[in-house]
Amino acid sequence: MAGRRGGRCAAAPPGAVCLGALRLRERRHHRRLRPQRPARRRRLHRRGPRRGLGEGAAAGAAAAPPQPLRHADARAGLRPARRGARLRPALPLGTAGAGDRPLARRRPCGAGAGDPGPVLAEPEPAAITGRYLRVEADGTAWRIHAEQAGNGLDLLCLHTAGADGRQFHRLMADRSITRDWRLTAFDLPWHGKSPPPPGALPGDWALTTERYVEIIMGVVAAAGLRRPVVLGASMSGEICLELALRHPEAFRGIVACEASDHIEGRKTPWADHSQVNQAVFVPEWIEGLMAPQSPAACATDVWWGYSQGGHATFARDIDFYSGEWDARGRIHRIDTARCPLWMLTGEYDYSCTAEHSAATAARIPGARFAMMPGIGHFPFAENPPLFAGHLRPILEEFRRRP
Repeated sequence: MAGRRGGRCAAAPPGAVCLGALRLRERRHHRRLRPQRPARRRRLHRRGPRRGLGEGAAAGAAAAPPQPLRHADARAGLRPARRGARLRPALPLGTAGAGDRPLARRRPCGAGAGDPGPVLAEPEPAAITGRYLRVEADGTAWRIHAEQAGNGLDLLCLHTAGADGRQFHRLMADRSITRDWRLTAFDLPWHGKSPPPPGALPGDWALTTERYVEIIMGVVAAAGLRRPVVLGASMSGEICLELALRHPEAFRGIVACEASDHIEGRKTPWADHSQVNQAVFVPEWIEGLMAPQSPAACATDVWWGYSQGGHATFARDIDFYSGEWDARGRIHRIDTARCPLWMLTGEYDYSCTAEHSAATAARIPGARFAMMPGIGHFPFAENPPLFAGHLRPILEEFRRRP
């Protein structure tokens, strides 16, 4: 069995059924995906060229591992890849990972069978300091936990839905970034080390555009950040666009990853279902969003972080990401002359595809967009060294701006 997920799925009990099992409904038939009987799919990787190559080139193509296809990493990713197909949740019955076994078996991820993914050398421990900030936002006094590392200009780092600031720990250990930049990452309320307000009940968390902007601007003031560059992805990539629209003078620049003016179809009822173990379902639901090439250690960190979210926290964030957030009627008003904007999206992201992000960037005069090969939906967490190669030139450009 090849691939990072395939290796872990192999440890699942025989006959286990997917917790969030999905039915693929096509135009003329219904078919249930079962772990032991994978439905026939289109080929999930591209083989090397077979024609029109010289002898040396042909030998090199034969030696290279096949390249996994975009959006074929998990069943949910097949929806944007297959025209006319729709995925719907089915009854939760067992463990989450087993339902993706058919795809994991057929998706090469590294050079050899059973390869769990690239091995990433652990960076030197980052010199991270943490503290609590008092932030007044939306009529509430929040206790916000923030961490900082590095020296120089300010880079404000915003975590993804249901996660926390630990996603940036490997970037905080990257001396090529921290020698010129002071990175600040904070946990939203109800996330990580930032607690709910007194008297709140499980599931009370809600995220709206107004609340999100107020909390971020409150953190900027409480942490003493001076015109930071803002970096976010997914839901925090969306709010980056809102910050560029509302407060262009407050930021040196914006790096919005995996962002679009609107995303539909990412809600799932099992993210806060009373009969579903969210500590298993949520990380499995998001794991297929990472690129197959992502280092195993980083992918495991992302999975583990998502297994620790509070009740319904991820679901409420998704209500914002794929519901409340809608900037289609105003995104064109962003003034990139006052606040430069870069948009970056991973090649393997099927939630907010590179095509989604490119279309949004095209509607913002002066915005620049690039697709990141070999990266999925969590760029700074799933493959920090590869992402840093995209980020460093942008930061240098911002640093040189008068």
